[in-house]
Amino acid sequence: MTIKNLKLRHLSPALMGMTLALSTAVAPAANAQTATEIETLDQVNVYSTEDINGSMGQGLPGAAQFSDVSPNDWAYQALDDLVRRYDCLKGYPNGTYRGNRALSRYEFAAGLNACLQQIERLIAASTADFVTRSDLEALQRLIQEFEAELATLGTRVDALESRVAFLEDHQFSTTTKLVGEVIFALTSDFSDGLNNSSASGVANAVGEAVFGDRVRLELNTSFTGEDRLVTRLATGNLTALSVDTGTNTANGFESTQTFNLGNNNNNVAIDWLAYYFPFQDSQAYVAATGGIWSDIAPTLNPYFEDYDGGDGALSTFATESPIYRIGGGAGAAFSFGFSPIESILGPSTVTIGYLASQASTANEGLFSSDYAAFAQLNGNLSDRIGFGLTYVHGYHKANNNIFAAGGTGTTSSVVGTSFANNPVGSGAYLSGNTTSGIASNSYGAEVAFRPSDSISVSGFATWTDARVIGTGDADIWTFGAGLAFPDLGKEGSVLGIFGGAQPTLRGVEGNVNRAAFDPDFSWHIEAFYKYQLNDSISITPGLIWLTDPNQASGNSSDAVIGTLRTTFSF
Repeated sequence: MTIKNLKLRHLSPALMGMTLALSTAVAPAANAQTATEIETLDQVNVYSTEDINGSMGQGLPGAAQFSDVSPNDWAYQALDDLVRRYDCLKGYPNGTYRGNRALSRYEFAAGLNACLQQIERLIAASTADFVTRSDLEALQRLIQEFEAELATLGTRVDALESRVAFLEDHQFSTTTKLVGEVIFALTSDFSDGLNNSSASGVANAVGEAVFGDRVRLELNTSFTGEDRLVTRLATGNLTALSVDTGTNTANGFESTQTFNLGNNNNNVAIDWLAYYFPFQDSQAYVAATGGIWSDIAPTLNPYFEDYDGGDGALSTFATESPIYRIGGGAGAAFSFGFSPIESILGPSTVTIGYLASQASTANEGLFSSDYAAFAQLNGNLSDRIGFGLTYVHGYHKANNNIFAAGGTGTTSSVVGTSFANNPVGSGAYLSGNTTSGIASNSYGAEVAFRPSDSISVSGFATWTDARVIGTGDADIWTFGAGLAFPDLGKEGSVLGIFGGAQPTLRGVEGNVNRAAFDPDFSWHIEAFYKYQLNDSISITPGLIWLTDPNQASGNSSDAVIGTLRTTFSF
């Protein structure tokens, strides 16, 4: 705004120059937002505390001390008089004055207040000859004109100081940030078989809806600003729906959805404890419990991957390639910046790691329990094309599944058929020494392509060579591809369509009971739409269609799972 009701002819030449120089640069003072007000106050503080002479103009008289002010400037004389006579205008530490920069009404008030205080000091020191009576009268009018602004400025500074003091006294921690996620899920299998799993573990007829929850509270702590200690508390009461209607006595894991992970009858437990820290040009990762490969390695499945949270795909299969589910628990990993090949592959990383599922168990330990060794090369050919090449070597003791993400036992897997997870089992599909462990070598490829900002395409394929020690070999295959439409309908919303084959036992070498399973692929088709209500709440309806689930060789029917997921994030 312009300065109103101020008659410049009543000012002395020095004060007239000061008023013109300041008033012509006053910025509009419409209703400012809180962030702007804070920024303005910061500028006022800087302006009012910086050295008047600066380091470059120290010792020079008047306006000559400012390197960016010349005698040809129209306001040079006024500025020179103010500096010489009143010594109340300040420059910047680098010796500049920046006279052409627009200032706000608050900054004008701060500069004027500094001059007024200096004049008062001069008068108190019996140096009234520096000012005339007309100068004092004009200054009095200026004080009256800006009395409201000066009072407002003081009030807002006091309010900000009070708010800062309150936050400092009541903050949770200076080093820790709490984030959380709560999922309410309503889900049901509408096929012709029997759904014998629920939130409470009671058998339910097909078509009966199952409703439950999954909660995660995550504490992220940084000690240096570059590291991160993650402590996550989790609880839930939902288990995967049972959809196998064939002759196999072992249930598959193809119906597992992300909110099924962490079911412990709503008892709270620490399900992930890990520490990230930089190591030269690399990123180091140490997990004490709950570590998985997607914690440190890129999975190249944007909009579907949410690290088993409530904002991505519904199923664990569509979230990421099953190769990242081989191994988990405690261990360490490193992600190296791979500069020598960046000229060919673009920004690239190489990730290696080791995780053991029972590292804390006395008779198992870090190196005697189930384990997995991981290596991945990730490259970005452009800002729209990325790829990954992944290798995992795993060892799985008898009755432990391959795609279990560190879990143990025959019911611990999170994706794939029961045959693919354990080729030796109660169905005797690969008969022989069922007490032997399984050594697996898995080779995977992942790719992500973004043709435009509104379309994303991603896919993966993995082959696992599993050797049942002393019995025979098994070939396990899995692949999938997804199409995502981000921000469809509303910013933050996503429409996702995914299809492929979950880990499937395709071929075996050894004493095989082929009547127990069908080696053909069972297909997984999934569609979901995450609608972002606001920054904290999303609703995701979706369908999952499984053809001949769990490689059933007997009479079987497809499974059609409907889900309505509501996610609260904070």
